[in-house]
Amino acid sequence: MTARPSATLAAALKRFESLYPETIELSLGRIADVLETLGRPQDRLPPVIHVAGTNGKGSTCAFLRAMAEAAGLRVHVFTSPHLVRFNERIRLAGKLVEDGPLIEWLERTHDALEGRPITHFEATTAAALLAFSEVPADLLILEVGLGGRFDATNVIDTSALCVITPVDQDHKQFLGTDLGKIAWEKAGIIKPGVPVVTARQADVAAHVIAEEALSKSAPLHHLTSEDYTRLPEGLSLKGEHQSANAALAARALRIWGGARVSEDAIFTGARDANWPARMQKLAPGPVAAMGGGAEVWLDGGHNPHAARAIATLLQAMEGNTVLVTAMMASKDHAGYFKPFNGAAAHVFTCPNAEGHANASPDNLAEAARSCGLDATPSESFEAAMAKAAASGAARILISGSLYLAGDVLSANGEAPV
Repeated sequence: MTARPSATLAAALKRFESLYPETIELSLGRIADVLETLGRPQDRLPPVIHVAGTNGKGSTCAFLRAMAEAAGLRVHVFTSPHLVRFNERIRLAGKLVEDGPLIEWLERTHDALEGRPITHFEATTAAALLAFSEVPADLLILEVGLGGRFDATNVIDTSALCVITPVDQDHKQFLGTDLGKIAWEKAGIIKPGVPVVTARQADVAAHVIAEEALSKSAPLHHLTSEDYTRLPEGLSLKGEHQSANAALAARALRIWGGARVSEDAIFTGARDANWPARMQKLAPGPVAAMGGGAEVWLDGGHNPHAARAIATLLQAMEGNTVLVTAMMASKDHAGYFKPFNGAAAHVFTCPNAEGHANASPDNLAEAARSCGLDATPSESFEAAMAKAAASGAARILISGSLYLAGDVLSANGEAPV
């Protein structure tokens, strides 16, 4: 059930794999060197809205794009990871990058590497910045990959606006578990004198962000209750957490765009934004058919903060829900399952997408049981879906991994466009 890029694009991406080290190095030196060889494309970008945080980054970027495009702006977007095709990471003036130009930018970046060690993300970020520098646009929405301060996207010298979504724990092997330290990493995108818009944060995270903004003389704007009241009804993405993401995007564009982004455009974008695998009800297709008479939903959230948001939404929906879940081995499995106690009737665990360091279905089931949930391991995704369908639940939620989500969308014929 694994989705694959075109053979030519796969070959271009493969060329980076022999060059990059096995471990991520939280540093900007390697990508800065490559960009210097490429002529510093980061100096020739449209105005940048830089987005960091633990959860909600992708959804906030989706709302930002939809609102800005509703205002008639040409918008570049850089996000990660992709779900089905690598092209999803790079959106040029409203459209996903096509294979031909993408391969050219990747090959030019590969030539500039000159054999230097660099991570795959750093290399592809360099290629993306090269693309963004050569295609005209009015705005670039740039999503941080990991952390912020030493993330490859932070190689830009300045930005037009910084946005920080909710800060919580994830990527513990790189960022640790100290919320203040994690917030320090995220706040590293703040630039001198550049306005910052932040979501509602835990006190320790809010304090760190405020201190960083003060040290950079960066005007700091906090999301308020009034921002929520200025949203339309019928948001395109479901859940209270998505209302927060939409409010954050709207506040950001009101600050950056001024008269260029009207309230009508903000309302239209809030109703039209699309971000796959975030509480997405699957359309009729092969995977949806596995649910029998149950609705089949998909969410790629994979940490405790995301799980709390999903569980809150499930509790407000009619009918009972069972989970079909796969996760990476490095994630906080018990922390993810705990919020679903009372929100999910049963958990059916399964292997994750191939090619990753994945948790075993048995270990996942054990983690779910430790949180008071009934759980059954399965040897395959198909077997887990069959058991979930046989449970008689009204709803099946496929959850826990963006990699699994990508495979599901590909198999169901719903690749992002």
